[in-house]
Amino acid sequence: MTKKRFSWLHLILLFVLTAVLTVGIVAAVFWNLFGSAGLSLLEGLYLVNSRFVGEYDQTEMVDSALEGMVEGLGDRWSYYLTEEELADQNQRRTNQYVGVGVTVDYTEEAGLKILSVTEGGPAEGAGLQPGEIITAVDGFSLAGEAKYEGTQRIQGEEGTSVTLEITGTDGTVRTVELVRTSLDSDPVTAKLLENNVGYVALSNFYDNSANRLEEEVTRLQAEGAAALVFDMRNNGGGYLNQLTDMLDFLLPEGPIFITRDKAGHEEVTQSDASCVELPMAVLVNANTYSAAEFFAAELREWGVAVIVGEPTSGKGYSQQTFALPHGGAMAISTGAYFTGSGTSLIGTGLTLDAEVYQTGEGDAQLEAALALLAQNP
Repeated sequence: MTKKRFSWLHLILLFVLTAVLTVGIVAAVFWNLFGSAGLSLLEGLYLVNSRFVGEYDQTEMVDSALEGMVEGLGDRWSYYLTEEELADQNQRRTNQYVGVGVTVDYTEEAGLKILSVTEGGPAEGAGLQPGEIITAVDGFSLAGEAKYEGTQRIQGEEGTSVTLEITGTDGTVRTVELVRTSLDSDPVTAKLLENNVGYVALSNFYDNSANRLEEEVTRLQAEGAAALVFDMRNNGGGYLNQLTDMLDFLLPEGPIFITRDKAGHEEVTQSDASCVELPMAVLVNANTYSAAEFFAAELREWGVAVIVGEPTSGKGYSQQTFALPHGGAMAISTGAYFTGSGTSLIGTGLTLDAEVYQTGEGDAQLEAALALLAQNP
């Protein structure tokens, strides 16, 4: 009679041992990755879900927790997005959106300051002008911190109406009702100025911006441009590939961008030999961020451009947006970036060839840039 090598008891013990080892390995991996902080977050979620007696919205709770986590990084460039904010961001970055056709900033305490009005949009049709302040949306005041909700409240479904309270540049207050529409936002406007200087204004570095800049620069060259002014004022940046495509088009062969991740791995982007051989100037202000700031720095580093305007923030991190299972997203700094020579802008910002502020009528910064180009043809 043949004896069994393993009894059922042996098999059960083997199964239990395997399970214990697996759990131990998983626990060790979890602890190495997340430590006590991760365990505390999970325990907090468990306690709320299992013990809290009040009513609450779970999505709102998770959004608040994740927003607090990102704020706790102490990094002004990282941010959290709710599901709705993520959808809005993705839409804006296509350079298409549903809205009323205004570009705004948050520098005014009373509300949103209009920087520009889209040609052919509802805002232009209603007579809105740059410099005016949007102080309320559908009766909701945008004073103070509430202004940061303004753009989301102005946007909405195509064909719906929105009522804006506007304070004019002369202090008068009026109310306008606008119908939201689908708008294409051309990121580049260009024209040939006197003395054959090509002027190129770029509003962002999102989809199609590099192609549009190349098209307009090529057109200006064909029209006889002998120099170029790039207006990067109020440009908050955008995609890295759009930035490097622009720099590759404008600059000769060599390194134009270096990025370094948390592990210390570096990636160097090179430009080819084809370039635009014209003297250049870049206009910047306090709202010139990220790719726009770096664009100016790299052109100056190569010695092909002067920089005119106001001191900039000195951004030196790039962000990645990570979609999360519940619908929101974390956009966190995942790379430090440097010019082709290895220079970081952190803590210094741009080196200005002429520090000029806008005062009164006219464009003092553009005039200063034109003067510098005339001195160094």
